[in-house]
Amino acid sequence: MSNIGIRAQQKEKTRRALVDAAFNQLSAEKSFSNLSLREVSREAGIAPTSFYRHFKDLDELGLAMVDEAGLLLRQLMRQARKRIATGGSIVAVSTDTFFELIADRPNVFRLLLRESSGTSQAFRTAVSREIQHFIAELTDYIVAKDPNSSREIAYIQAEGLVTIVFTAGSYALDMNTQEREKLKKRVIMQLRMLARGAASYTYSHDKEHQ
Repeated sequence: MSNIGIRAQQKEKTRRALVDAAFNQLSAEKSFSNLSLREVSREAGIAPTSFYRHFKDLDELGLAMVDEAGLLLRQLMRQARKRIATGGSIVAVSTDTFFELIADRPNVFRLLLRESSGTSQAFRTAVSREIQHFIAELTDYIVAKDPNSSREIAYIQAEGLVTIVFTAGSYALDMNTQEREKLKKRVIMQLRMLARGAASYTYSHDKEHQ
C-alpha cells in the first residue's frame, strides 16, 4: 500500500475515533451542545489542534454523528427484515430491534431525539432528513408486503409507526429493564392496532370506490 493510502486510512481511523468519542461523551445530563472540543479530542487520543484536520468545527462533527445515527438505524431495520423473513412477527421483531438499539447504543438515539428539536437549524434539518429516509424505507417495505396498500396509506402508516416508536424510545431511555419490557409490549400492541387500522381503512376505501 502506498504512503498516500496509509495516510488516508489513518485519517479515517482518527475521524472514526472522534465520532465515537463524541458519542461516548453524551449522557442523560450532557447533550451535544455541552460537548467540549478538548474533551472529545482527549478521549479520541489526539491533540485538540489536530481536531481541525478532520472537522471544521464541532457542528460539522455533530452532522457526521447524525448521518451515522441515521445509517445505523436503517441498517438495524434491514437486519430486522432478515429476521422477519425467517418467520418472525414484523411488529415484534422491529420493536425488539429498536429497543435493542436503545439498550446497546442509547447515545445514538439521544442524539436523534434531542437534535430533532434543538436550537441548530442545520441539526434539525439533518435529523429530519434521516427520519424521512427511515420512513421512506418503511413505506417501501409496507407496500412490498401488501400490494393492496396504496403508497399514500403506507406512508401515513410508516409515519405513525416511527412517531410511536420514537416517543416510546424517549421514555425507555430512563427506564430499567423491567419497565422497558412492559413498555415494549404496549408499543407492540399499539403498532398492531395501527397496522390493523390501516388495513381496515384500505379495505373500506377500496369498497367505496368499486
